[in-house]
Amino acid sequence: MPTITTEYLGDLRTRAMHVQSATQLLTDAPTDNQGKGEAFSPTDLVAGALGSCMMTIMGIVARRDAIDLIGSSMEITKIMTSEAPRRIHRIELLMTMRTAQPIAESDKQKLERAAYTCPVALSLHPDIEQAVVFSWEVA
Repeated sequence: MPTITTEYLGDLRTRAMHVQSATQLLTDAPTDNQGKGEAFSPTDLVAGALGSCMMTIMGIVARRDAIDLIGSSMEITKIMTSEAPRRIHRIELLMTMRTAQPIAESDKQKLERAAYTCPVALSLHPDIEQAVVFSWEVA
């Protein structure tokens, strides 16, 4: 059984559905590639998947070690190549990690290392630069 079904809606737009939950999302081609840019582009989803995957793996480690990361957030910037073929050149992630109380440097390092082990990070082509900056705050 498939995980995702996708339908082309025309005008460079698709609708993808997560089969198990029936959650749907739209994609549009970006405005710099003949699209409307009214929804995530497929390459936006790649960048978002990297950030979400890193945060999820950090969350798994944090839960195991009773560290509260609720309220943590990130800003993601995707940079495309300027020459053909069109592809993602660099993904920049600014991860603002918030903890309910101060945590040891060793815990911060463990969580940061865990982020780099996420399946998306390990699946991306090595030519795609993954530039990650962690900022730690106590909520």
